[in-house]
Amino acid sequence: MAAQRIAVVTGGNKGIGFGVMKELCAKFDGIVYLTARDEGRGRAAIEELKKLGPSARFHQLDIDNAESIATFADYIKKTYGGFDVLVNNAAIAYKTAATEPFGEQAENTVRVNFFGTLAVCRSLFPLLRPHARVSTVSSSAGHLLNINGDEPAASALRQKFSSPSLTEEELCDLMNQFVKKANDGSWKAAGWPNGSYVVSKVGVSALTRVQQRAFDADSRPDIVVNNCHPGYVDTDMSSHKGPLTIEEGAACVAYLALLPPNIKEPRGAYLWYDKQIVDWVNGPVPSFV
Repeated sequence: MAAQRIAVVTGGNKGIGFGVMKELCAKFDGIVYLTARDEGRGRAAIEELKKLGPSARFHQLDIDNAESIATFADYIKKTYGGFDVLVNNAAIAYKTAATEPFGEQAENTVRVNFFGTLAVCRSLFPLLRPHARVSTVSSSAGHLLNINGDEPAASALRQKFSSPSLTEEELCDLMNQFVKKANDGSWKAAGWPNGSYVVSKVGVSALTRVQQRAFDADSRPDIVVNNCHPGYVDTDMSSHKGPLTIEEGAACVAYLALLPPNIKEPRGAYLWYDKQIVDWVNGPVPSFV
């Protein structure tokens, strides 16, 4: 008998993550795990999803906590032996009016959005089955052209991020460099933009490309990772300013999670919310929603 198919969504209790849960509960032929940092909120979200059918389950997962990640990976391994879909959605963003120093914002945003996502991937990727799909939520902010601090430093940074031989280690080093420059006040002169969320999402988009190269060399066939800008969605994170519903925001994310076997593209790509593949290095960036 074929193994039970399993999908996992991080930060699935609200916003786009909850929208993705609804899509996967409707379309994925297996069990869908809603993971969330807060157990109470996660279980409340599951009660909502039960109205759509029986496939949603809950497990606590805080992507900013190594012990929580290890516990979840161990649970998936012992219970199912592996899994088939990972949606990297959990993230944080400071509001425009935030008063915390830029260095502090940079440190926390990069730690959660980039290093937290990376930690989840490192822990769970060994459990992905052949033909698995990874869908990572980036942002329009995650396009490489947003690395737009002072020149010529910004061009040099973009070149490093887009290098076809960039390694995970080198990418981590770039992210740490930004945090250091943000703390000492020299980020703009070093080529970095004025947004820590931007840098965290550019890092996530660059990571997608690095990960797909590794999957292409993996002995497990046809593992595909992509990332996308879900659109400007009406969520807590956008202070409910976005025009799109969470269902519209979830559409491309879920599409990437459910890509059919042995597709030629997208693979390691950056997509817009309308599912079009965008040139992450050179642009143009489609009109913003």
